[in-house]
Amino acid sequence: MNQTTLDTVVLVIWGALFLIFIVKLFQSIRLVATKKAYIVERLGKYHATLEPGFHALIPFIDKVAYVRDLREESIDVPPQECFSRDEVNIEVDGVIYISVVDPVKASYGVQDYRFAAMQLAQTTTRSVIGTLDLDRTFEERNAISAKVVEVLDKAGDTWGIRVHRYEIKNLTPPDTVRNAMEMQVNAERNRRALLAKSEGDKQSKVNRSEGVKAEMINLSEGEMQKRINEAEGKAEEILTIANATAESINKMAQAISSPGGKHALRVQLGEQYVKQLDGLKSQDTRVVLPGNLVDFESWMSGVGLDNPNITKQN
Repeated sequence: MNQTTLDTVVLVIWGALFLIFIVKLFQSIRLVATKKAYIVERLGKYHATLEPGFHALIPFIDKVAYVRDLREESIDVPPQECFSRDEVNIEVDGVIYISVVDPVKASYGVQDYRFAAMQLAQTTTRSVIGTLDLDRTFEERNAISAKVVEVLDKAGDTWGIRVHRYEIKNLTPPDTVRNAMEMQVNAERNRRALLAKSEGDKQSKVNRSEGVKAEMINLSEGEMQKRINEAEGKAEEILTIANATAESINKMAQAISSPGGKHALRVQLGEQYVKQLDGLKSQDTRVVLPGNLVDFESWMSGVGLDNPNITKQN
């Protein structure tokens, strides 16, 4: 190998080393975004956690080993088969919402915190469903989710993560069990419909009977009030007539006792007497009359209007 070839090889080697140095120099400059965390190792050992902003590392010595996203993320839990306490096979899947709170623990405390959280959620779901009957598994979704979150929170202290919530997406029993449950639901729905109809008929009859009762009470009270009003009306009429009669008698007595009263009464009675006698001529009915019918003076004396007083007044 001549000198020229050797110089060319050395130049290429130095060019390559310079290019690698430039690349490493640019790689040592880091711009960390918001809600991101960079885990830096120096010579293979944890050195620092880079927060959002500008950072410069030492080339060939410092290395970004892990990049952690601190935002909340969702992890789908794939479907798995679980057995309830009454030995019914159920297929369950869900979703976990977690976030990294300690990037160092999330990097060195567990190999893959996402996979670990998913596995722990599946095992916890199986254990909780194993303590419940099939009917209760559909009612205890919140209890199952709360138990999974509780278990994941305990592990999250070591893994540097926080579990916000766990939601069960589907609880799928076998087709035979689903058909039996649908028949049971339909039977229960029909039973409630019949019960509601019977309660409605019962209430309707009660309402009608109460209406008839109220009507009869109103009629009886109306009839009673009517009779009371009629009796009070008759009593008021009798009292009014009695008062009017008493008033008339009182005025008549006052008129008779006044000067010329007896004479006026005698004249009025005489006119009525003559009219009654004149009216007897046109009647076919037989009437018994006193013998002294024409003796008007003696008849008037029988009612207290004696001749001497009358003559005196004349």
